[in-house]
Amino acid sequence: MSKSVVTRFAPSPTGFLHIGGARTALFNWVFAQKMGGKMLLRIEDTDRERSTDAAVTAILDGMTWLGLTWDGEPISQFARADRHAEIAHELLAQGKAYKCYSTPEELTEMRERARAEGRPPRYDGRWRDRDPSEALAGLKPVIRIKAPQSGEIVVKDHVQGDVVFRAENLDDFIILRSDGTPTYMHAVVVDDHDMGVTHIIRGDDHLTNAARQIVIYQAMGWDVPEMAHIPLIHGSDGAKLSKRHGAIGIEAYRQMGYLPEALRNYLARLGWAHGDDEIFSTDQMVDWFSLEALNKGASRFDFVKLDNLNGHYIRSADPARLYDVMVETASETGRNSDYAGLVANKQTILSAIPELQPRAKTVLELIDLAQFIYAARPLPMDEKAALLLDADAAAHLSKLVDIFEALNDWTVEALDGAVRSYAESVELKLGKIAQPLRAALTGRTISPGIFEVMTLIGREESLGRIRDVVAPNR
Repeated sequence: MSKSVVTRFAPSPTGFLHIGGARTALFNWVFAQKMGGKMLLRIEDTDRERSTDAAVTAILDGMTWLGLTWDGEPISQFARADRHAEIAHELLAQGKAYKCYSTPEELTEMRERARAEGRPPRYDGRWRDRDPSEALAGLKPVIRIKAPQSGEIVVKDHVQGDVVFRAENLDDFIILRSDGTPTYMHAVVVDDHDMGVTHIIRGDDHLTNAARQIVIYQAMGWDVPEMAHIPLIHGSDGAKLSKRHGAIGIEAYRQMGYLPEALRNYLARLGWAHGDDEIFSTDQMVDWFSLEALNKGASRFDFVKLDNLNGHYIRSADPARLYDVMVETASETGRNSDYAGLVANKQTILSAIPELQPRAKTVLELIDLAQFIYAARPLPMDEKAALLLDADAAAHLSKLVDIFEALNDWTVEALDGAVRSYAESVELKLGKIAQPLRAALTGRTISPGIFEVMTLIGREESLGRIRDVVAPNR
């Protein structure tokens, strides 16, 4: 019977959960879901100087917001240091590792000689077969693995194919430092084995590490997990991803108004494809996913594509849920006046959201579009709206005030009919009247249907806003 699939996501808590890490977590999660397996979470916190509790919290919060769940409690790599040391000493006892007493000066000299001879700087194995009695007194040794000195190490990879490393190009690398702490290379292997990891899905910057890690697996007689090394994400210009491209924390995407389902969909398309499908649900992603469909080439992060995708998900989202996200986003980003306005006008905004959805690509845009509902008079005018409100527009709006005051019905139909009749009477197209009216009522040139706006904010507020604009001209 084949083993149940176990994947793992293993971030270092030295900063936020960045976009590349989030994609790695997504692919591990999707594959585990697809195979009916588990995804485990390991916090690789052995760098004690740079690891922080705040970073751990940011990683967990980012994954939770993205909807990426893990099985069991997160595992601390640092807490397993004794186990890592135990395996290093087991390799030592079996003659598959050895104590190295090389001094820092000797290691520096080795590197300089290799550089001078045009060779990669590698440890030369001088303590591989020497007796510890030859060591300098009081010098604490490191433990090095005995790497094979001939032949090939093959990384069988679902994305890259068979990647061959010549054994002579690998040195006897350190697995336990002189202070008894494990190296990353060693700790990862012990943890993955003990956690029962069957599939390692990670960035292709770990491909060389994979060859070294296989040396440890084989020395211990352990099964090597299946591997899939995915190309890194580049910026839209093809350069290495940086902050200007989108290499920012997942929490920043939440604050910029992206929905988690949109970001999941977009991240999946950065390195994986299912035909020409651009938009798909998480269930479809799980159903269609395969490691073999992961791309071999680097993908490019493009905010324009993300915005368009996010706009799709905003248009199809439930208005009540969008309202909650708008309130959370306003609070989280310190938009206090928007937060107060959204909370105080809940029902009106809920009624307006279906009108706003087609016009927004982010939740921040939704909030901006909703501001007309709770904006304090006199309304601030954006530049384009102010240009519409010239003397002729004010004269038309002044006459409309009288028409609106006489209306018995304050409905979309009645308001529409009244404005159309007036436009015909002055021989103007509807837009020539409706656009200045929109500017007066919202301070913008983009809004829901202007008659819907008037019914949403009510008769008195509508008339008050129009009077604010025409008063200087009356």
